[in-house]
Amino acid sequence: MLHFLWDSISFHTLLIFLIVFLFVADYMKNRNPKNFPPTPLRLPFLGHIYMMDFKAPHITVQKYTKKYGDIFGMSMGSMKLVVVNGMRLVKEVLVNQGDNFLERPEIPMDMFSKIGLISSSGHLWKAQRRFTLSTLRNFGLGKRSVEERIQEECRFLVDAFKDEQGNPFDPQFTLTNAVSNIICSLTLGNRFDYHDEDFQKLLKLMHETVFLQGAITTQLYNSFPSIMKFLPGAHQTISKNWKSLKSYMQEQINKHKEDWNPSESRDYIDSYLQEIAKDKGSDTFREEHLVACTLDLMFAGTETTSSTLRWALLFMALHPEIQARVQAEIDAVIGQARQPVLEDRNNMPYTNAVIHEVQRKANIVPLSMPRVAAKDTIVDGFFIPKGTVLTINITSVMFDKNEWETPNTFNPGHFLKDGKFWKRESFLAFSMGKRACLGEVLARSELFLFFTSLLQKFTFQAPPDTTLSLHPLMGITMAPQPYKICAVPR
Repeated sequence: MLHFLWDSISFHTLLIFLIVFLFVADYMKNRNPKNFPPTPLRLPFLGHIYMMDFKAPHITVQKYTKKYGDIFGMSMGSMKLVVVNGMRLVKEVLVNQGDNFLERPEIPMDMFSKIGLISSSGHLWKAQRRFTLSTLRNFGLGKRSVEERIQEECRFLVDAFKDEQGNPFDPQFTLTNAVSNIICSLTLGNRFDYHDEDFQKLLKLMHETVFLQGAITTQLYNSFPSIMKFLPGAHQTISKNWKSLKSYMQEQINKHKEDWNPSESRDYIDSYLQEIAKDKGSDTFREEHLVACTLDLMFAGTETTSSTLRWALLFMALHPEIQARVQAEIDAVIGQARQPVLEDRNNMPYTNAVIHEVQRKANIVPLSMPRVAAKDTIVDGFFIPKGTVLTINITSVMFDKNEWETPNTFNPGHFLKDGKFWKRESFLAFSMGKRACLGEVLARSELFLFFTSLLQKFTFQAPPDTTLSLHPLMGITMAPQPYKICAVPR
């Protein structure tokens, strides 16, 4: 009987049955539970990929916020996610119910390892974050010794800019090298010369890896890894680059082990090796974890701050009247005879406001690192099932017309009140809650000292017959397009 039925079914009938079965299976697997946030029309198998502009995903999200409200659902392939917008709900998710959304999801092309600081979860994340904060404080984070390291690097950076003699140049990798040297001195125990070809190659590899995270093929790999792993594209380059970066970091660790003195720690790697020796057999402190944590610190401590400084120089060249006012404050408070110190920040409200406005307007992390619901949770009356990925739309807060007087204009007045610096809760450059940026103190110190040191000595201008662009380059961070600028000695 079965043989007769099989013979009587045509190929076309079988094909139609198979297609219908797949569509029904996809619908059953991906249908939303009751009281899930409103969701745009989802295409079978693809989800909402058809809606996304991968060159500016935050713009797509902003567009759908207007239509669906401050909380709505999406799916990328089979990954279900919820987008959260606006200060009220962002605070609800990151602070008020922060413990329910502390974990990181499994993302196929997450360049940060699940055993590092950025993408780990649970006990491993808590233990490594606690250890890292404690160790970096021991090496001077938030103290005078790190301030002196930054000041020393400022002198090298100013000298490098002087060598350009006011001619047009691309400041990208000089700035990146300077910023990276601070985190390198804490983690690896040394800085690298701006002409060190090997280190410059490493920085270019890091930059390429960050930028390629925004490529279409990378995003498709995250949605369809089983298919995309066989196809060429940016995701393959990221994997190759990541192997090179891990290999470099392993070499640095091996060098430390050669002359390691367990009774004396020179830097973060030494301290971690001590912890491994003390905690033998532990699943928390292992050498592969050290490789991941050190790479995470290098990426996080380099790319974000250096991109912000590149935006700062762009904004100053495009707003000469603001640049002149910053320089007037520098001249009045610091003068030309001594280097800036962190204590000066309290007496320089306008400069401090300008730095904050650069961070707000540059918006270098428009969509924060994703979270995942650790358990079923109600947010704003909507049901968020356990395992749902959450995307926090930082852009919705940093450009909210209800929070900022002129959200789309570069306006340092956003951070000034009665001539004094005004700290704003809706300033989320470092996120908020328990997973807020652990390097905030270091980044704020670097931004102030590098920025004031450069504007103390130079006026930044567009090269002759050149129009500088604010159009961003989208990767993990939103960086400026490569540009040339003139640093005219004052």
